[in-house]
Amino acid sequence: MNKTHPFSRRHFTCAALVAAVFAAMPGHAQEKYPSKPIRWIVGFPAGGGSDFLARTVANAMSEQMGQPIIIDNRPGAGATIAAGLAARAPADGYTLWTGDMATLIFNPMVYRSVPYKISDFQPVGLMGRFNMVVATGAGTGIDSISQAINAMRTSPGKYSYGSVGTGTPHHFVMELFKKTAGVDVVHVPYKGLAPVVQDLIGGQIQFAPIDTASAQAHVQGGKLKALALTSRNRLPAFPGVPTLMELGLKEVEMYAWQGLLVQADTPKAVVDVLALNLQKALHRPDVRKSLAEYGLEITPSFPPELGSYIEQQAKFWGEIVRASGIKLDM
Repeated sequence: MNKTHPFSRRHFTCAALVAAVFAAMPGHAQEKYPSKPIRWIVGFPAGGGSDFLARTVANAMSEQMGQPIIIDNRPGAGATIAAGLAARAPADGYTLWTGDMATLIFNPMVYRSVPYKISDFQPVGLMGRFNMVVATGAGTGIDSISQAINAMRTSPGKYSYGSVGTGTPHHFVMELFKKTAGVDVVHVPYKGLAPVVQDLIGGQIQFAPIDTASAQAHVQGGKLKALALTSRNRLPAFPGVPTLMELGLKEVEMYAWQGLLVQADTPKAVVDVLALNLQKALHRPDVRKSLAEYGLEITPSFPPELGSYIEQQAKFWGEIVRASGIKLDM
């Protein structure tokens, strides 16, 4: 999966990014926009990873653009409430939206009806992604993903894994894992990450995919064991933990990625200004330091690259979703 990441094919310096965007931007666009505060809709609660990413980037962009950027948290219904609000917003660049893997890829496939279409938006750029780790409780006696696979194969249906909900990236990465590894493990959906971690530590479930930022403290404290990473490469924060890909599960690669989008009819000149300032923000040392310390991998891209990435992700995961047969009502 993801044999070519649009944000990993090459590395731009900040100066090159600025020059490239300015070259495509009308000379008067930056003078006219923005002239008032900007609203940034986030479909997740304050205090979480998505909120942290948006606030960190928004603060930097606000400084650069000379206008406040106000985070508007609208959690609920798998972040579809926020997506619906963003889809109906005026196409003037004064409403931004954090689009993620769930809202842009899985929700339109899984739910029978959602209050938006992917064509309601146009991309500004990728921002970052959360790496994920398959973890187990310290009391399971399982120390490696190979042991986990052997246990699942020996006792099909005996073991269970938790996710943050049916139809989420956490759910589908484990369904892909099951298919690729040829194992039978029971899915237990939860409403949020906190109860997943609690039951994983307590032994009510045996496995769970968890974003590395949330898992790190529990792994370091000995409450959880990190078995394998769903990323392409190993991570310094998890020394000695292999990736599923290097263990032979070549197709199992997953990141909980997030991008910045606006309403589809927003003028290109406005999108160019936003793209420029998003790139500048993501290349600032203070922003990079804050996001890295939180466990986020920064993945800046231009608007066309985000558009291509969404199409690529939808094509790949569409096969997995269709094979699952999952259809949900809101």
